[in-house]
Amino acid sequence: MTGTARFGLKSLIIAAAMVLAPLPALADRNFQAWINNFQPVAAKAGITQKTYNTAFAGVSEPDPEVLRKATYQPEFTTKVWDYLDSRVNPHTVANGRKMAAEYSRLLAGIEKRFNVNRYVILAIWSMESNYGSVLENPERLHSVPRALATLAYADPKRSNYAQKQLIAALKILQSGDISLRNLTGSWAGAMGHTQFIPTSYLLYAYDADGDGKRDIWHSVPDALATAANLLSKNGWQGGKTWGYETVVPASAARFAGKTKTLSEWAALGLVRPSGKPFPRGDERAQLKMMGGPNGPGFLMMKNFFVIKNYNASDSYALAVGLLADEIAGHGGMQQRWPRPAGSMDMKDKFELQTRMKALGYYNGEVDGNFGSGSKAAISTIQSRLGLPADGEPSLQLLERLRR
Repeated sequence: MTGTARFGLKSLIIAAAMVLAPLPALADRNFQAWINNFQPVAAKAGITQKTYNTAFAGVSEPDPEVLRKATYQPEFTTKVWDYLDSRVNPHTVANGRKMAAEYSRLLAGIEKRFNVNRYVILAIWSMESNYGSVLENPERLHSVPRALATLAYADPKRSNYAQKQLIAALKILQSGDISLRNLTGSWAGAMGHTQFIPTSYLLYAYDADGDGKRDIWHSVPDALATAANLLSKNGWQGGKTWGYETVVPASAARFAGKTKTLSEWAALGLVRPSGKPFPRGDERAQLKMMGGPNGPGFLMMKNFFVIKNYNASDSYALAVGLLADEIAGHGGMQQRWPRPAGSMDMKDKFELQTRMKALGYYNGEVDGNFGSGSKAAISTIQSRLGLPADGEPSLQLLERLRR
């Protein structure tokens, strides 16, 4: 329990009676005590008793799904090629191009206002909420105050983060930009179409549609302008790329993580797969080899690190850059990742889903992502083929279906 919760038993009981309604029989009383003890902290930050009562009315126990999801963060645990397969593929590119056409006027205005590449904004929108489709699934959304209180109370690693974000979320509620019913987000409190955490919302939220509210949950203009505002204020360089895919000779692989000018990198033998020269040779770039010394290299420019203000993962920022380029029609990666022998690449994953769908085992989208629907279909097919029914995609299964 945090220091803010160390009060005498008598004061806990009094505070509970004053602040919240009587507890349900199955309530977590320690969690309820934490909520009551945190109220003075919120009050010092300017949160009124009315706002606090509204935020936690009827909240009597932690959100168990929040704690379950907190143990899984794919951008930090998944191999970079698998991470990219599920986020930069024909499905996400096609959707991005569709959205680029549908919102062309809005994106042109945002690009002009913030000097941020429209395709990067689209890629972030795709990565964060699949162009808003995640918001249509209530099962994936959490009450932001309850989620953050859960983390603050039960997750020691994230307690300080969660308390800071909880204060910010209460300020958002108090501002009137959004109602409690619509103050929803991810397990970690990321909100709306572009998944802003509350403190970032307070810094960068932008009312692009002019209705007097900064609504990143329901207003696409507000959400996309807010993302552009974050990138702009963190130093986005208009008209410049995020980075360059590069072929790295074995003699230069030892320089991974180092920063040099593009001319210096070229002198060490680094070349673009297309054969095009690096423009502006005096600009500095950091070499990253995210697949190891035998994988492709990337020379990361300033804008790559600006994207990391959105999410600190290298895999995330690379996915945004690659997806933006593909949506814009600039082509994708030309080198292959050093996948383990026998592993599936993106084309294999799409083919497996397509074949399962044609056979009537799978009725979801062909998107290269193997969620519960895909895994259930795989398990059924494996059982019928006499294979171990572990629900995991494999080349062995694909080859059997090809036959």
